[in-house]
Amino acid sequence: QVQLVESGGGLVQSGGSLRLSCADSGRTFRSYNMGWFRQAPGKEREFVASISRSGGNTYYADSVKGRFLIARDNAKNTIHLQMNSLNPEDTAVYYCTADFLHIGVRANEWDHWGQGTQVTVSS
Repeated sequence: QVQLVESGGGLVQSGGSLRLSCADSGRTFRSYNMGWFRQAPGKEREFVASISRSGGNTYYADSVKGRFLIARDNAKNTIHLQMNSLNPEDTAVYYCTADFLHIGVRANEWDHWGQGTQVTVSS
């Protein structure tokens, strides 16, 4: 059973940084590819980043490449998203997600989702 809980969202000024975390209380965390998506008001949920089971492969949306870093700690059943050089366009609810098979950009391919955490970047 996968149960994802996000934390670390908040309000930050443009150019600032935030670190999001996602913890899984289940026992099979290391069996899942993990990812982050985000959804801004009036927009579709979009891919941000993903990481393979071992952490050896990571993928990023072009809009965050070079600014965001995804990492996982399988010993702690946790993933992180370090977000640097934030700008107002990064404002959204950020969702942690897990899937046994998929790791790509299509939200409907991911099976398990957290409740989301709000990130607001002021200009």
